[in-house]
Amino acid sequence: MFHTDDTPSDPAFYKELLDHMSDGVYFVDRDRCIHYWNQGATRLSGYKAYEMLGRHCQDNILCHVDAAGRRLCEEGCPLSASIHDGGLHEANVFLRHKQGRRLPVNVRVQPMRNSDGFIIGAIEIFSDDSAQHEVRRQKAAMERLAFLDHLTHLPNRRYMEMSLHTASSEFEVHKDPFGLLVVDLDKFKEINDTFGHSSGDRALQEVAHTLSGALRPADTVGRWGGDEFLAIVRNVDRINLRMLAERCIALVRETSITTDNGRPIHLSISVGAALSHLGEKPTSLIHRADELMYQSKTNGRCRATTE
Repeated sequence: MFHTDDTPSDPAFYKELLDHMSDGVYFVDRDRCIHYWNQGATRLSGYKAYEMLGRHCQDNILCHVDAAGRRLCEEGCPLSASIHDGGLHEANVFLRHKQGRRLPVNVRVQPMRNSDGFIIGAIEIFSDDSAQHEVRRQKAAMERLAFLDHLTHLPNRRYMEMSLHTASSEFEVHKDPFGLLVVDLDKFKEINDTFGHSSGDRALQEVAHTLSGALRPADTVGRWGGDEFLAIVRNVDRINLRMLAERCIALVRETSITTDNGRPIHLSISVGAALSHLGEKPTSLIHRADELMYQSKTNGRCRATTE
């Protein structure tokens, strides 16, 4: 049974109730000045109530940031949004603990109103989101790894197949032209047989890095398999396609690796370049570009062949 001074009508009852919550709870007025800070907020942030009361969100003590690193206390604050639009807001953010570490938290914000319905501030409830954040991080990592070539850190064959189908579909609808480069590292077997697989791996990595820098931001380059790479180049005509292929060849030609015993190996590539045709299946486009690449091989390597 409650004593008289412990009844739910006593404000101290509610304060004690909030202090026993595992979640952090705090209240701000319309100027985002903090007027209440519970013990749960202290446990999660490291800051005691006397350190926070009277301070403003704009003081950036907790330094809330989103996953992109945007400082929410300065722009995009859920408390500010709730005060201005009267709505409920929820977000997954990171606060800075008093000891300096970053803590992922889930925040839920709602406006507080007086008896006349006027918004007088907002209350934020935040909880430790570490476990869910780790689950999301692992899921994102697995998704990323499923489309990543572990050796070159370029998109893998599966990702390139999906990207090629997307480019083909967009071409059919919007008529945005694109082309395909099939790139083969010259004398890869010779490098492996003569200098070992570690040198072959380094050669592939250097070519991957060079191709990524040679192409434009809108283009997509990935490892197709073995010593072959594929590049989807968008919004090009035959002249632009040829220029991009020649740029890749020229930059790789200036690239070299050093073997384990210090011997330099100069690298080169052979390229086949084909423009997409309306109604053409991706497999047909790959076949055409692949045939052109083999023509480059037959004609002496370190060159591009286009239609």
